[in-house]
Amino acid sequence: MSGSQTTNSKARRAQIAALNDQLRTTLTGGQVMMTSGVRAMGETFVAKALAAMRAFTAFDKDNDPHGEHDFGTFEIEGSRLFFKIDYYAPDMQHGSEDPADPSQTARVLTLMLADEY
Repeated sequence: MSGSQTTNSKARRAQIAALNDQLRTTLTGGQVMMTSGVRAMGETFVAKALAAMRAFTAFDKDNDPHGEHDFGTFEIEGSRLFFKIDYYAPDMQHGSEDPADPSQTARVLTLMLADEY
C-alpha cells in the first residue's frame, strides 16, 4: 500500500469512527435499537446501559481492530452488554457501499446483552 493509500485509509477509518461516535454518544445520525433482553431488565437498567454506552471510550486493538468504533462491551449490574453498529444502504435492503459517506449509509446501533449475540 502506498503512502497516500495508507493516509486515505486512515482518514476514511477516522471519518467512520467519528460518525459512529456521533451515533453512540448522541443517539443521532442513525437508528438505535435494543434487544428484548435489555428492555426486560427494566427502565433503570436501560438508562444505566445507555449512559454507559454513550460514555464508552475503551476502544483498543482487540475490540476495535479497524479503528471504526463500531463495537464495544461493558458491564452493568453484573450483566455484560455489547453495542454494535452496522452499515446499510439508505434503502435498508443491503450493506452500504461507503460507510464513510453519510449520504450512502444508514447506521443502525444495536444494544444487547452478551448472551443475545
